[in-house]
Amino acid sequence: MDMKKLLMTSLVLLVACYSAFSQNTQRVGEGEKGLTKVSVMYPYVEGKTFDMEYYETKHMPMVAKFLGQNLVKYTIEKGISSGVPNQPIPFIAIGTFYVKSLSEYQSAIGPHRSAIREDFPNYTNITPLISVSEVIR
Repeated sequence: MDMKKLLMTSLVLLVACYSAFSQNTQRVGEGEKGLTKVSVMYPYVEGKTFDMEYYETKHMPMVAKFLGQNLVKYTIEKGISSGVPNQPIPFIAIGTFYVKSLSEYQSAIGPHRSAIREDFPNYTNITPLISVSEVIR
């Protein structure tokens, strides 16, 4: 294949990949826009503990079950680094629930708040911070 054909083939492939990527990105953003995001963040504190396996296999599925059809998805993140070199991670873990309705979330969690809190000692001795926000994109 001569250089001109190789360059044209590469350009066509590059445009096709870019087009597919940008269409996929738009679909993902559109699908989440307007959702309520509930982030449960566990700050890193020296000497504190966190059992990621329990959190992933027991605690988060339990809470997800309480949320029912209002839950779109949930994610679990494990802190691995700080944005500043040689500094401790800000959060050891973050659990996030994406829900359709904040009021439905609150109604679903309310009756189970004690059970959720009573489960904390099974995986951590860290008091979480909770942030509720609207997904814009």
